[in-house]
Amino acid sequence: MKRTVSLFAVLTAAFVMLATQPAFVQERTPVKVTSSEIVTGVVIVHVEKDAKSLELQCNQGTGGCKALASGSYLMVELPKNYGIYDCKNVEMYRGDQAKPDAAGLIGNYCLIEK
Repeated sequence: MKRTVSLFAVLTAAFVMLATQPAFVQERTPVKVTSSEIVTGVVIVHVEKDAKSLELQCNQGTGGCKALASGSYLMVELPKNYGIYDCKNVEMYRGDQAKPDAAGLIGNYCLIEK
């Protein structure tokens, strides 16, 4: 009887994990980096998303923080309370926009909407 209950618990846990996993997958949105600058230790990346200007910031020297060259990127907005900054966090990816799942992670930033 114990064995049946344990097997049932393991199968139920596996089902719950598999059923909820797609909820954590974030969409990679195409964005265009127009410029980057470093101001007193803060990296500021200017981005356009759907003709809207955004600003990404991170602390210079922090892992995953770098000025980005102008060009096309993919951006993932992370859920609340995810990421390293106390703000809306995003991850930036570089790769083929036709194959977003193959894009490589470049860095982590704080999203500032203008």
